[in-house]
Amino acid sequence: MNQYEIAVLYHPDLEVDLTKAEERVTKIVTDNGGKITATDNWGKRKLAYGIAGNEHAIYVFYTVELPGTSVAKVESTLNITDEVIRFLITRPDLRAIAKAEAAKAVKAEQAAKRGERDDHSDDDTKDEKEES
Repeated sequence: MNQYEIAVLYHPDLEVDLTKAEERVTKIVTDNGGKITATDNWGKRKLAYGIAGNEHAIYVFYTVELPGTSVAKVESTLNITDEVIRFLITRPDLRAIAKAEAAKAVKAEQAAKRGERDDHSDDDTKDEKEES
C-alpha cells in the first residue's frame, strides 16, 4: 500500500450538504482497496480561474493508503463523478516531509532556548533597575 494525497474540488453548491459527496469519494477509494487516513476540509474558496462556469469550489484534501494498481481506477471514477469539478492525486515525498518537520522542531527548540535566555536577562535588568 502506497500513500497518496488526493485534492478534490467539489461543486460550490454542495456547501450545504457536502457529506454525501464526501461519502461517495470515500466509497470510490474503499471499493478500490484503499483507506482514507486523514481528511482536511479547507471550505469554499475562490478559484484562480473559472472551471465549468464556477468561480468558487470547496477544497477537500484526503490522505489515502492505496495500492498502486488502483490509482488509475480511482482517477477514472473521479473523472466521471458529477460532484467533483477537479481532482489531483499525488504521491507525497515522505523524506522531504520528515526533513521539514525535523527542521521545524530544531527551530522551535532554538526559539525556546532564546526565550529562556531572554527571560533571565529581563530578570537581571529588573534587579539592576530596582537597586538604583
